[in-house]
Amino acid sequence: MKEPDVRTHLDQDKQRVRERVWDLLDAEDAVLDATAHGRIPNFKGSEAAAHRLAELPAWRDARVVKAVPDKAQLPVRARALTEGKTVFMAVPKLADPHPFYLLDPAALPVPPQEAASSKVAATVAPRIDVADLQPVDMVVVGSVAVNRAGVRIGKGAGYSDLEFAFLMEAGLISNRTVVVSTVHSLQVLDEELPATDHDFGVDLIVTPDEVISCPAPHRPAGLVWEHLDAAKIAAIPVLAARAPANGR
Repeated sequence: MKEPDVRTHLDQDKQRVRERVWDLLDAEDAVLDATAHGRIPNFKGSEAAAHRLAELPAWRDARVVKAVPDKAQLPVRARALTEGKTVFMAVPKLADPHPFYLLDPAALPVPPQEAASSKVAATVAPRIDVADLQPVDMVVVGSVAVNRAGVRIGKGAGYSDLEFAFLMEAGLISNRTVVVSTVHSLQVLDEELPATDHDFGVDLIVTPDEVISCPAPHRPAGLVWEHLDAAKIAAIPVLAARAPANGR
């Protein structure tokens, strides 16, 4: 089987896992939105998961947090800002030459709980380039599904993997950086999950009920250009600016 065919097969396997987990979350009334489908689930208990995360030494030691803009991780972002941590959050779809928002708790014009909202952050936070980011102590991501080995499946757009790759290439993520996903316990699966070379794994899974440490999660060294098509590269300015001369 040729490599593109392998990736297609893996993508189909991932989508089957997503659909199964989304169906389960909906059936168990475990999300705050009308449905879990098509998104990072805004799971019930996200506040409790954020509280459990905040009890960990890795959280207490973190001064710079890179976080996704999803609703499920809003309590984590708000807590980070309240505790004086600097938060970086990606511009939606990375569709800007300066693809990250800088949320500096010392310079917020609104309360942390408001600033942590992706919609409010877009109006109050300056946009900065990768070169202007600080070394990251903790990366907080959402997931649709994750297993106890730290393999995660997102909603399928691939932006979290791209953001992670940018930070790896820039030297802003190191072996000391802790990667965390906050999820509902129903999103934690006791099975192998499909993954590609560009997928990053998580060090910690935090649910409202437990903290799971994951041994040796995969971390890509940077962008895997052969996994990116021309349309994706063209749509993301920071990708287009870095693309090899042959476009791949």
